[in-house]
Order: sequence, then C-alpha cells, then structure tokens
Amino acid sequence: MLILVINPRHDFTKIGIFENTKLLYLKRIMHSTGELGKYKRLSDQVPFRTAYVLDELRQNDMPLDRFAIIVGRGGLIRPLRSGVYEVNEKMLHDLYNSPYSEDVVNLGGMLAHEVQKEMPDARAVIADPVVVDELDDIARIAGHPLFERKSVFHALMQKWIARKFSRSQIKPYEEQRLIVIHLGSGITVGAHLNGKVIDVNQGHDGEGPMAPLRSGTMPAGDLVRLCFSGKYSKEEVLEMLTGKGGLYAWFGTMSTIEVERMAREGNQQAKLVFSAMAYQVAKYAGAMYAVLEGNVDAILISGGIANSRYFTDMVLKRIRNMAPVHIFPGSDEIEALGMNGLMALKGEIGIMEY
Repeated sequence: MLILVINPRHDFTKIGIFENTKLLYLKRIMHSTGELGKYKRLSDQVPFRTAYVLDELRQNDMPLDRFAIIVGRGGLIRPLRSGVYEVNEKMLHDLYNSPYSEDVVNLGGMLAHEVQKEMPDARAVIADPVVVDELDDIARIAGHPLFERKSVFHALMQKWIARKFSRSQIKPYEEQRLIVIHLGSGITVGAHLNGKVIDVNQGHDGEGPMAPLRSGTMPAGDLVRLCFSGKYSKEEVLEMLTGKGGLYAWFGTMSTIEVERMAREGNQQAKLVFSAMAYQVAKYAGAMYAVLEGNVDAILISGGIANSRYFTDMVLKRIRNMAPVHIFPGSDEIEALGMNGLMALKGEIGIMEY
C-alpha cells in the first residue's frame, strides 16, 4: 500500500510517494506566475493543481488503486489537538472559509479531498496543522481581557523533529522537556513538555522573532498610532506584519542567503539586522527556558535557515549553556507528513474526526 503526500506552496505543489518508510518518488510541480495569476483566490487553484497532481501520477504509471492514504498539509482551520484528521465536510468548509485567513497551506486538505475521488480505496487526511493548540491556560492570558494569545505555529515540523530526536535518545517524546526552534519564512519557538506544546509564539501574524517575511513582535503603541495615521490601509499594515515584514522590509528580499552574503561583504546594516534576528530567536528560546522552569533536556533547531552556520552560531552563543543543542537543517514536510500517514495506517495513532 502506498502513501501520497501533498504539500502546496505559493509557486509549486510538492508531492511524495512512500511505501512504508521508503520514499519512492518526489516531485516539485512548478506553477508559473501567469498560470497562478488567473485565479482571484487561492482556493480557486484547487482544480488546476489537482489536475497537475493526477497527471504526474498517471504519467509515471503510479497505480491509483494501491494508495491507502493521502496526506495533505494542514491549514488554518479551528484549533485542535495534535494528530491526524480525516478531511470531512466540516473541515472543507473551514478550509475554504478560514477563521484566520486565506493561506496556501489551506490547499493541502482541499487537494487531498479532490485527489481521493480518483483513489476510492484511499483516505484523505491532514496531519498536525498549524493550528494545533496545546497551550497551558496561563499561556493564553494577555494583558487585556479583550485579547487572548493563540497557538498558530509550525506544528508539523516542530512535532516531527521532537519525535525524531526522542527516538534517537530512546526516550519517548511524551517524557521529554524540549525547546524547539523552527527557522523558516516565519520563526516559531515552542516549549514542549511531555508531548505537548504548552507555550509558543504566534508566528502567523504578529508575535515572536523577526523572520524573513514577518516583522514579529512590534512596539504596540507605535503600531496603533501608525494604524490611525491615515497613511496605510488595514491590508497594508497586515502585510507589514506578515508577508512584507522582517528581512523583506529591510532589504527587499526574503533570502537569508543574500542577506548573509551582504553581511559577510561588509554591509553593516545587513550585519546588524541579521544579528538582531538571531538575537531575537535566542531571546524567545530564553523565554521558553523560563516556561520549562530551567529544566530542559535539549534544544532542537530546524528549518531552512538552520543550514546557515553563520546564523546558527549567533544563536548558539546565547543559548548553548541552557541545554544541549541539536541542529536539524532543512524543512522536510514531505517526510513529516508521510510518516504521520504511516503511523496512522499502522494504528500507532488514530485518525480523528474534525
């Protein structure tokens, strides 16, 4: 029996096929700006992307009747606990009408559902979407009763890296005390206590370290005054926080490779801002160290920026005395999704109803 994994991103759809733990096939299906520009909403792309996925499978003689499960990237739906969830009508409604915002990750469940129509023996699921919520009640409290801290983070990768590390230590994830840092286009830092993420910065739209595309936590008073200055629309301010913030706002690029090159070549502003991003990552790790009461088994760092020794060294010098640090460069969502599907097929974890 085969496992199909679908991970939609802004300009490509990545698919992977597993037989048990073996990756049989991996393909990044690229989509041109011209193709994507035809669609007003991201959800309008579903038939277009579905056709590409099915064509790719058929052109490579993949037997559609051998697939047992299709695992899509989880989206911005309602808060839920960690695990694998079957794509049902309620989930599809929330993916198409997200309570948060429209995001390309929402397409994962939609695509799994559409592809499943051609695979009658397969189940369409998502795994550990970004809205996994295991926060302690104390972590939800904000400084005003009209506000509440929410859990929106890189749940899939944080959970997978934590489980992967735990297996290497021959100690169950459910018995670990970990700080997990994911360094992507957004950055999230989570406190993992006995299998639950009891606190984490809301990395989707406004809390945490600066990142390649996100501004992170901003001076609240100045932000309010900017909102009422009359110079910017609501949409423009939200873009400052998510999508056109962080390194992109400073340098016009989200490429950490490019910003690092600038810093190494003597650009003092690039050096200062890149160092500030590392400083903020370390500062949030320190916050999670306090959440775990100074008792931490390990600190785990993953994501694309973890490939940069220049950047991770700046983080390490500030956190290495807290606990042993382990770096997992890259962001292999395909493996994480595939292995969640395998655990579900083997009955190691249940498939839950949304």
